[in-house]
Amino acid sequence: MIGQIKQWDRDLFIYLNGLGVERFDAFWIFVTQEETWIPLYILLAILIILSHKGKNILIGLISFLASFAITFGLTRIIKATIARARPNNVDQFQEVIRILQEPTYYSFVSGHTSTSVAITTFVVLALRKKWKWVYIFYLWPFLFATSRVYVGVHYPSDLIGGAIVGLVCAFFVYYFYRKLIDTNLKNPSNG
Repeated sequence: MIGQIKQWDRDLFIYLNGLGVERFDAFWIFVTQEETWIPLYILLAILIILSHKGKNILIGLISFLASFAITFGLTRIIKATIARARPNNVDQFQEVIRILQEPTYYSFVSGHTSTSVAITTFVVLALRKKWKWVYIFYLWPFLFATSRVYVGVHYPSDLIGGAIVGLVCAFFVYYFYRKLIDTNLKNPSNG
């Protein structure tokens, strides 16, 4: 059964990666770079600041950063434990897939996906009552994750695994964030 799932994963990766069109390569390479999204990170931090008061601003910003840091650390541990080779490093794929990047670290789970899903989910959970439109930020992890298959460095299961890790970490951080915010609301002198 596991062998069949792995085969479906490889087949789906090859199919999706093969949908790439050369004239869009520059766009997907741009999308897959972490630096591209720095203005979004700043915007999200500004929204957290604008939606909080007093000490709660600090709680919101620390929780925002914690959603990234915890997810990043857990992702690295999973990658090192599973040690799955990236598709761009599998010899049998070299002539079959489009490779636009060549990272060598492990594949499962996708760090791009896990961290972007964690950050987005935390922000949505924290700000959804104030601004209903924050759900639009889920376009970011969708594009970020999609780019990883397009550039040839992640299987679809890496993205699914990354999304699950990101969701779990975001809900974990949000739980403690809510406890701290609620404590401050009960003690107005704190914040």
